[in-house]
Amino acid sequence: MALTVGYIGLGNMGKPIASNVVKGGFELSVFDIRDEPLRDLAALGAHVAKSAHEVGERSDILELSLVDDEQIMRVVCGEGGALDGMRAGSIVAIHSTIHPKTPGLVAEVANPKGVGVLDAQVSGGQGGAKAQTLTYMVGGKRELFDRCLPVFETSGKNIFHVGPLGAGSATKLAQQVIVCLNRMSAYEGMMLAKKAGLDLEMLQAVVRTTSAQSAIVENWLRDFGHIGDTDRNDPDLMAHLFWKGLVPALELGHEVGLSMPATALVQQTFPRVLGLEKG
Repeated sequence: MALTVGYIGLGNMGKPIASNVVKGGFELSVFDIRDEPLRDLAALGAHVAKSAHEVGERSDILELSLVDDEQIMRVVCGEGGALDGMRAGSIVAIHSTIHPKTPGLVAEVANPKGVGVLDAQVSGGQGGAKAQTLTYMVGGKRELFDRCLPVFETSGKNIFHVGPLGAGSATKLAQQVIVCLNRMSAYEGMMLAKKAGLDLEMLQAVVRTTSAQSAIVENWLRDFGHIGDTDRNDPDLMAHLFWKGLVPALELGHEVGLSMPATALVQQTFPRVLGLEKG
C-alpha cells in the first residue's frame, strides 16, 4: 500500500519540501497556522487538515519543519497534538534544527504508542529544497530510515543515515558551526578586499588556488554580494542562521565539556556586524 505523508510547518524550508513530496506522487496532508502556504499546497493536490491531530491521523510518515524544540514537543506530544492521532507503525521525522536530546523526548512519548521517531536534519537552504538537492543527516533506527527514504528522496540529493536517534541533530549542529564560522571568515576577508578596492572576482580566483578555498567564498558574489547594502539584507533569514541555529550547538558544547569561543563570538557579533539586530 502506498505511503501517506503529513507535513506540519510550511515555512521557508517546509513549503518546498512538502511541495516536492506531493509532486513525487505521495498522498499528502498539510497543516500550518498561515493560510497562504496551505492554499499553495492545496493547488498542488495536498489535503489541507484542520489540525495537527488530523495530519497525524492521516499519515504513515509525519514530517515536521517547526521553529524550535518547544514547538516540536507541543505540536507532536501536547494535548490534541499530532501523536494523539497517529497509529502504530507510523513514523515522525523531525527536520527542525534542535537539540539532540529532543528527538529522544519525543520518542519517550511516541514509542509506547508504536510510533517511531527519526531526527532527519537537512542542509541546503530554501534553494536546495526547491532544487531537490538537500543533504539529509538522519538519526534513528535503520529500518525507519529505509522506510522513509523514498519520501526524503523527493527533496534530497545526498541522504545519510548517521547513527542512532539524536545523531542527526548532533551532525547538523556540528555542520552548522562550520558553516557559520566559514561565513564569518568569508565576510571579513571579502569585506576587507571590498574596502581596499580590490576586484572581488580576482580575489575569488586567488582563494580558489590556496588553502583559504571554500564554497562560501566561491559563491560569495552570487549569494552574499549585497552584504553591506543594508536595503538588500534579509534580516529574518540571517538572524535565524547566526543566532537561533547556534543556540543548541552551544548548549551541546557546554554539556559535553567543549569550549566553543569562536562559535559564541559568531553568534553574538555577526548579526550586529551586518546591521541585522532586532529590537
